[in-house]
Amino acid sequence: MSAAAVERPHEDRPLIAEANRLMDRNPGYRVEIIGGSITVTPPPNAPHARALSRLRRPFVAAGLDGGETEVLEGVGLWLPAGAEDYAIPDLAVVDADIDDHLVENNCYDSMAFRLVLEVTSSNYQNDLRTKVTAYAQAKIPVYVIVDRKHQRLHVLTDPTGDKYETHRVHAPGTTVTLPDSIGAKVTLDVDEILKAGQPKAN
Repeated sequence: MSAAAVERPHEDRPLIAEANRLMDRNPGYRVEIIGGSITVTPPPNAPHARALSRLRRPFVAAGLDGGETEVLEGVGLWLPAGAEDYAIPDLAVVDADIDDHLVENNCYDSMAFRLVLEVTSSNYQNDLRTKVTAYAQAKIPVYVIVDRKHQRLHVLTDPTGDKYETHRVHAPGTTVTLPDSIGAKVTLDVDEILKAGQPKAN
């Protein structure tokens, strides 16, 4: 059964109203509500965008961007643990019928998401801690983190309660094959992705 969109007046949703005001005042910034707190992330720098571009390619090459699934950037994910919580992952593999799962404030029901992926920025602890809990509570099957600060790639699977039962950390020089549950065989070259996420030497 599809989830019906339930758009509430923003004045009845004080955090969402404030988050939307912040977005209006700060074009290009990502504003999210996680655990009842508003977080604001500056626009991505070139290395962040470059890593995301490299990451998108293997998902598209595996055939996930058409048919039963789509590969989307910056689409809102409604988080069921909080009354107004939502996140905006950098990249997501979603079911093709995601449009039928709009909840509110341009955010979609977590049931439509097969994978979410974050490339860390200056507030990397948000991706490594807060969002782990939030995405596990939302039962997102696979959460991938490109940790640019510590030069690691994390793959979290098997969400249970507020944590992931399986958390594998991969170093440069390795390749990672993601779970088949996302809809196709996708292998990531950790070294290539982490290098793309670093500033180019002059």
